[in-house]
Amino acid sequence: MEGLANRLGEVLLERCWVLATAESCTGGWVSQVVTSIAGSSAWFDAGFVTYSNSAKQKMLGVKSQTLEAHGAVSEAVVLEMALGACNASNANCSVSISGVAGPGGGTPEKPVGTVWIGWCTPENCWAQRFQFPGNRSQVRLQAVEAALSGLLAAKS
Repeated sequence: MEGLANRLGEVLLERCWVLATAESCTGGWVSQVVTSIAGSSAWFDAGFVTYSNSAKQKMLGVKSQTLEAHGAVSEAVVLEMALGACNASNANCSVSISGVAGPGGGTPEKPVGTVWIGWCTPENCWAQRFQFPGNRSQVRLQAVEAALSGLLAAKS
């Protein structure tokens, strides 16, 4: 994971991008990974752990209508979280994560392991749904890796 975070830092510096995170099911793990890299203050601005719907609304500006219509684990919500992280910080790119890490909480439509990740760069915002196998820790770890990898794959 350290190699991935190091590479991300290099890419963000090359592109003059500054990162913010908006995390729910990962509980700040993405922020922890990137801030473990010496010098990350040059490319990381802020991390928001918004576990509750109320925190998503207050800290990131997620609309109650979006939460009601789609649920917290959805494309629409992670996109609003990613935009909100940029708006609430000095960042110009972001990653957001919301999911069902388990072992409980799953539904037929959103079983345990369902994770939505959203990304915003200065040019674009997008999201992707993942279905990760494993226990709670494994789901969360895979979400962190996917979040960092997705930002690395973004076009500058």
